Amino acid sequence: MNETLTLLLAWLAGGILGAVFFGGLCWTVHKAVSSSRPAIWFFGSLLLRMSIVLGGFYIVGHAHWERFVACLLGFIIARFIVVRLSHTPVENNGSQSKEASHAS
Repeated sequence: MNETLTLLLAWLAGGILGAVFFGGLCWTVHKAVSSSRPAIWFFGSLLLRMSIVLGGFYIVGHAHWERFVACLLGFIIARFIVVRLSHTPVENNGSQSKEASHAS
């Protein structure tokens, strides 16, 4: 039971790390679009997000491959959740866009 709880906590930690990483990426994209220096936003965000995630994986894994795999699984699941939540629906009414209609 103790090992199951440890793996469950590693999975949960991976989900939190994934939410921080991919949520931070979404936030960075929104900020960088309106910035006069988007490269600084992207580079700074990448360094911060990677540092947090790599440190988190190091702490959670703690030389046990099972914990690392559980953490990685939670990280990947969080990616799908963040993409689903941050995706804006696109209306598709079957008509061509203005750019496509002028191409012919």
